[in-house]
Amino acid sequence: MATGTALCLAISFALDFPVPVIAPVFAVFLLATQNRPLSFKAAAMLALIVMLTTGSGLLLVPLLRHYALAGVMLVGLLLFLAFLYGVRGGNNLVATFLVAGLTMISAAGTADFQVGVTVVGALVKGLLLALLVSALMHGLFPEPASAQPPPAARAVSSGQARRIALRAALVVMPAYLLALTDPTSYMPIIMKSVSLGRQSCTTTARGAARDLIGSTLLGGLLAIIFWFALKLSVHLWMFFLWMLLFGLMVGRRLYGIRMTRYSPGVWVNGLVTMIILLGQSVQDSIAGKDVYAAFAVRMGLFLAVSFYACLMLLVFDRPRSLRWQSDAN
Repeated sequence: MATGTALCLAISFALDFPVPVIAPVFAVFLLATQNRPLSFKAAAMLALIVMLTTGSGLLLVPLLRHYALAGVMLVGLLLFLAFLYGVRGGNNLVATFLVAGLTMISAAGTADFQVGVTVVGALVKGLLLALLVSALMHGLFPEPASAQPPPAARAVSSGQARRIALRAALVVMPAYLLALTDPTSYMPIIMKSVSLGRQSCTTTARGAARDLIGSTLLGGLLAIIFWFALKLSVHLWMFFLWMLLFGLMVGRRLYGIRMTRYSPGVWVNGLVTMIILLGQSVQDSIAGKDVYAAFAVRMGLFLAVSFYACLMLLVFDRPRSLRWQSDAN
């Protein structure tokens, strides 16, 4: 996981991808959640999903421009259906890519259709690179023959699945609406909200603050340490080596080599948050922007989105807990 993420990060910046953080983020999701390489059928399905996502995202652009309310409601419905597919036992990676594509492409296209096309290219390049690196990593570091496949998703009732999917869609929607005002500036917020929406599907209200807000703070802290470490020697190979080191540090806790009280979701989303924040800071530095001011604003928005996601968990889980208390009485 650490080697694949670092390799995707280095290649993305070396080849000057339009949104270079997409490939390493996808690599984290692929390598941290799968202990076996994707089959040809699964990889082909992901490619098909990307094509459908990019096409549907671009088709939503005219609707969002001329009938904004109807367009936003349709995006919300599609997000709900995508999360519902994942909650009901579908491929979570497919659901994540579908949500990311719908939101990022349609938001970018409302500002400029060419920007939307650029985001399409960034998503396709990022996913293809992540798939190739994932296959390479499983070849270089094969799993033991005794390794068990990931456990099947916990079965949930139809009503509970709809509630979880609606909650996840509501987590993503505010960041999406914010991005519609300035897609180029708020694209990282969409990526963070997609990660939070994915995490909210497996997090309970009891651990919401620790998992959602804690992973955001962890990612911010790691990004700050990484930034000052990188300043010691600004070079692409040092970028790769530092990412490898930080990936190994997180991976030890993610895979239980060093036991912690935090769930794997905290470490995965903390690593994703670090990559998004760090990648944007590097791009700000290249563009000559004030890196520290931009980081402070971005981190504040990330925390606001995390607090909102935590609030959604508390709101949606409260009626159920009250009902259980009334039944017990």
